[in-house]
Amino acid sequence: MNSNEFSGEQLNPLQSIEQWEDDVVLRYPEPGVPETAKSKEEYRNYDNPGRDTVREFYRLNHKYQTYDFVQEKKKEFLAFSRKEMPVWGAMEFLNTLVDDSDPDIELDQLQHLLQTAEAIRADGHPDWFVLTGFIHDMGKVLCLFGEPQWAVVGDTFPVGCQHSDKIVYPEFFADNPDAKDERYNTKYGVYSPNCGLNQVDMSWGHDEYLYQMVKDHMPEPALYMIRYHSFYAQHREDAYAHLMNEHDYEMFEWVKKFNPYDLYSKSPKPPVISELKPYYEDLIAKYLPATIRL
Repeated sequence: MNSNEFSGEQLNPLQSIEQWEDDVVLRYPEPGVPETAKSKEEYRNYDNPGRDTVREFYRLNHKYQTYDFVQEKKKEFLAFSRKEMPVWGAMEFLNTLVDDSDPDIELDQLQHLLQTAEAIRADGHPDWFVLTGFIHDMGKVLCLFGEPQWAVVGDTFPVGCQHSDKIVYPEFFADNPDAKDERYNTKYGVYSPNCGLNQVDMSWGHDEYLYQMVKDHMPEPALYMIRYHSFYAQHREDAYAHLMNEHDYEMFEWVKKFNPYDLYSKSPKPPVISELKPYYEDLIAKYLPATIRL
């Protein structure tokens, strides 16, 4: 799928890529936190013009995220041949992805990631958990390489097997060629019962990209957090138990611990980057190589 085939609006229907996460908060408000957002029922009102950009985003995502598309993107991006730089430099590169329309907060990407990481640190979690919070969105640099929003963010799901009706806007999969392909439209598709998620191809985006980038350096719980933090159909809906093994379920306890920090740690008070940078540079040096390839 060549990006040149799409108009700017088709490539990027959301006002900003963070609009997707704001939408997740509406769908899955944190238990115990007073709801100030719309109810899930209101979210499901497809006629509400305020949701049109999100709806269009998922229409594109569900139409074009096919098994073959994922294989093409892995081949294209997992050569990591575009840039090489220190991790902090990659975070600053990500920061050029300006977000001027987040309705919750006026923070840039780096500040949001520092807020997430600092909330994790304040709760006394291991330092690798803190680092995971800091880098978990680094894969969004895909947008800076010209990738459409629907191939960077969005709820992730397995490709190569039947699409669950627990995935947001499941009706849009009717336009996905895999839904009509007998190789991919059965319960197990190209997989086998409880084969384990390490055998399963997920829809392409920033989660898988970053996982592949750091998989040889971070502890396994961190890798599960990075790779599956957008897999809401499983860690919120348990829709793909038939593909998971016992080890996946053990590791998903870490994914569930991570997500509240990602979605619900926004605060109007910006972190002081100059004060925090030495700590995070030391943490990066402890776990990751001196430079990382994008």
